[in-house]
Amino acid sequence: MARPLKNGVEVSLLQHLGAQARQFVPPIAKDGRPFVATATVATLLVWRARPLRLAGLAATAALAAFFREPARVTPDVPGGVIATSDGQVCAVDMAPPPLEAGLGVAPMRRVSTFLSLTDVHVQRAPMRGRVVSITHTPGEFLVASDPQAGQRNERTVMVLEGQDGTRIASVQVAGLIARRIVTNVRPGDTLRAGQTYGLMRFGSRVDLYLPADANVAVLEGQRAVGGETVMARL
Repeated sequence: MARPLKNGVEVSLLQHLGAQARQFVPPIAKDGRPFVATATVATLLVWRARPLRLAGLAATAALAAFFREPARVTPDVPGGVIATSDGQVCAVDMAPPPLEAGLGVAPMRRVSTFLSLTDVHVQRAPMRGRVVSITHTPGEFLVASDPQAGQRNERTVMVLEGQDGTRIASVQVAGLIARRIVTNVRPGDTLRAGQTYGLMRFGSRVDLYLPADANVAVLEGQRAVGGETVMARL
């Protein structure tokens, strides 16, 4: 029996089956893997007890679904600002950016996306650019859909500078349940549009602060797909 090939090289049957499985199972975000691994090990330890086994399998599946990081095809739109997260657009308005962003006090165009527990929770770069700053600010834990949450809740602000010098801010906002914000980039890093840069646990919102003259391409109530939906054009 011929062994399966990958790029013309023979691979083991186990490797082949694993590669096939990955086509149907979305990859798990790096920061979520310890949770999924812990749940998997715990399930194996109680495997002989059927009720516990079923509970463990359900918990493992739920964690794997929550921390999934599906591949996305990011459109190449000149001046386009791409959705940082999956979720529902909950606000399109004007608001002063967080002071720690260093973008002044004049109102900017703000587009907010609310993430439910069932949404993909990784954050993706809204455009290609250089990371100017990353600032974490302690705060409250209001329900993320509250209009005041963006200013009062705990948050992490990432400022990106495009090739033309335009600066925008992507703000990960903690919520009532999401009290852990992960940001895996540093000032000076260059990100491509759609590149994963962070994650929030377990449900929150992301605010995009754009120049006041940005042409917003979405409406309140619309669903956004992180890394794919064009939110605005600069």
